[in-house]
Amino acid sequence: MGTQVEQSLYERLGGIEGITSIVDDIVENHMSNPAVNARFLPLKENPEHFAEVRQHLINFLAAGSGGPQEYTGKDMLSSHKGMNIGQGEYMHVIDDIMKALAKNNIDEQTQKDVLAIAYSLKGDIAGV
Repeated sequence: MGTQVEQSLYERLGGIEGITSIVDDIVENHMSNPAVNARFLPLKENPEHFAEVRQHLINFLAAGSGGPQEYTGKDMLSSHKGMNIGQGEYMHVIDDIMKALAKNNIDEQTQKDVLAIAYSLKGDIAGV
């Protein structure tokens, strides 16, 4: 019986390159999703802010999945407070994330792990 070292979530997501690709696909999915794009399309009007938000998303996912990157942005509650994100919008965002993972050939178990993390953050995002 061989010993198999389990890869971190960060490694299973493809490291920084994979996570960057996933984040770009998530953002693109949000921009083209009529249920949530009103929240994301304005980012295109401010390229500097858009670049900052994109980098925060990359660092958040990388750091949160075990990578060496440091996330210095706001916590989930602070960054979503007052946005009045509804349950339906939250589910659309989750769907967009899952589509991006599938597009990037992320295996089913890793997709489930990301989904579990996303659901664990729901209380700090929806309805706050």
